[in-house]
Amino acid sequence: MEKIRIGIVVSEFNYDITMMMLQRATEYANFLSVDVHKVFRVPGTFDMPLAIKKLLKMDDIDGVVTLGAVIKGETDHHKVIMDNAARKITDLSLEYEKPVALGISGSGESRLQAEARIEMAKDAVESCVKMVKSLRSL
Repeated sequence: MEKIRIGIVVSEFNYDITMMMLQRATEYANFLSVDVHKVFRVPGTFDMPLAIKKLLKMDDIDGVVTLGAVIKGETDHHKVIMDNAARKITDLSLEYEKPVALGISGSGESRLQAEARIEMAKDAVESCVKMVKSLRSL
């Protein structure tokens, strides 16, 4: 079977958390013998859709993993960020017929909850890989 090649889009907002997520994701991809072909860093979760679209357009990318942490602040801004990102991520996956795994924790979580969810990055890689394999078998 042809090797699976993924892209990862990671938010730099909440850098201490998201860079640990990126480390877990790349380590797990290596464990699964998946090629992390491109890593695209964006300022925040809201900025992800354009980067995802650029990756999905590439012939050498089979799927995309998104990584971020949307932590609740003093307002409901986190809801706007997460709702719009999740909706657009789904839309892009359908438009390009390639999986885009949601590895963004939140919304409404505290910093402690975000730290506890760093390992979610591995789940997002696994989800993307399973979808690529399923789609290839059709």
